[in-house]
Amino acid sequence: MTEDEFLATARSNPVNAALLERLPALGLPDCHLVAGCLFQAIWNRISGQAPDWGVKDYDVFYFDDADLSWDAEDRVIRRVAEATADLPGTIEVRNQARVHLWYGEHFGADYPALRSARDGIDRYLVSCTCIGIEVATGELYAPDGLDDLSTGTLRMNPLNAVPRLFRQKAESYQARWPWLSIVD
Repeated sequence: MTEDEFLATARSNPVNAALLERLPALGLPDCHLVAGCLFQAIWNRISGQAPDWGVKDYDVFYFDDADLSWDAEDRVIRRVAEATADLPGTIEVRNQARVHLWYGEHFGADYPALRSARDGIDRYLVSCTCIGIEVATGELYAPDGLDDLSTGTLRMNPLNAVPRLFRQKAESYQARWPWLSIVD
């Protein structure tokens, strides 16, 4: 799969396309559309499903370390919600500069302070799901490439090696797309 094929398939989900069109106007620093809404469009195409089939939410990462308070992040969440109120689905917005403040309590594992939104993308549990599109430029960020994604090969990400959580996540993907293979 080429980068252009990936981007076209990701944009074939109308919510992804709308988000990539609207988010730049909000001026969120280091903002990316990430994860499931993108890679699921690929797996859905391969499986003969609609591009938005099974998408639970649409994840938006940004990075702003100027104010690490929940109130600052909540203001951004509300701005995005207002700009996307007409879109179906849940839009999840997270300031990657704050993740280390709550991750351990929520997931039971340590998480380092990040330096960018891409650092957050780099830490997904499954390597081939480390995917993002920078909203300001439309540039694809895929640090592990696209081969495993297009072949459905699920490998644990060495940057976030939590075997229990990896297995849980990989099996949830495999339940929806049975052709995916899990590599321990």
